[in-house]
Amino acid sequence: MKNVFFISDRTGITTEGLGNALLSQFESVDFQKEVIPFVDTIYKADQAIVRINNRYNKDSIKPIVLTSIINPTIRNKFKLPHVFHIDFFESFVPSLEAEIGISSSLTLGKSHGIIDEDKYYKRIEAIDFSLYNDDGMTVKDFDQADVILIGVSRVGKTPTCLYLAINYGIKAANYPLVENDLKQDKLPKALIAYHSKLFGLTIDVDRLHHIRTNRLPNSEYSSITTCTKEINTAEHLMRTYDIPYLNTSKKSIEEISVGIMHSINLTKKF
Repeated sequence: MKNVFFISDRTGITTEGLGNALLSQFESVDFQKEVIPFVDTIYKADQAIVRINNRYNKDSIKPIVLTSIINPTIRNKFKLPHVFHIDFFESFVPSLEAEIGISSSLTLGKSHGIIDEDKYYKRIEAIDFSLYNDDGMTVKDFDQADVILIGVSRVGKTPTCLYLAINYGIKAANYPLVENDLKQDKLPKALIAYHSKLFGLTIDVDRLHHIRTNRLPNSEYSSITTCTKEINTAEHLMRTYDIPYLNTSKKSIEEISVGIMHSINLTKKF
C-alpha cells in the first residue's frame, strides 16, 4: 500500500487526473489517495506537509507527493527527504519552454479560470441542456441535441451525458428504453425524427444485475431474468434500426465519452 497526495494551488482536478493516469499503470498496488487543493500560500503548504508527515509517521511508508503549484517557493517545500515528489511543472514546463523558445507565463489558474467567456458559457449551456433533457423527462428540445443516448436503466447514460457536456460542450440528451418500449420492440415514436442523433449504450448482464441489485435488491427490476431480457431486446432494437452502440461494462465514463465522439464524429464545442 502506498500513500499518495495530489497537491495543487487550484482545484486539484488536473493534478489528480494526471496522477491517476500514471498510477493506473500499477494495478497490483493499493494506493490510498488524498487531494489537497488551493495550496497557494506558505501557510497552506506547511499545513499540507503536516498531513503528509503524520501519514509517514503513522505508516512508516514513504509517501508519493504529486504537485502542480506555480509558485516555486511553495512547491519546493514539498521536496522532502522522506517523500517521493513529482512536480508536474518542473517535469514538463522547462522542456516546453525550450521547444517553443519562450518562457512560460506561470500564471495561477490558467487551466481553470474564465479566460474565454464564450467557451465558458458554451460549457454551462451544455450542462444545463443535459440536466434538463435527462432520462426522457422531455423530448421537446431533442432537435438541439448533438447526441441522444438510449439504453436500458443503469447503463451509464446520465453520467456520460454530463461528462460530455462538462468536458466537450456537447449537448447530450438521454432517453431510457423502458418496459413499454421494449415490449413493442420498435423504436419509440418520440425518437424516430432524431434517428441520426441516436447512440446506444449496453452492458453485460452480470454487471447490470449487480448494479441494480445494489439499488433495489430482491426485486423484479434487478432479477437476472429481467436484466437479460431487457439487454437482449435493447440490443436487437439498436441493430434493427442501425443505431451505433457500445458496451459500458468495462469502460470508464471517459472512455465511453471518447468512444461516442469518435464513433459518430462529434467534435469539442469549445
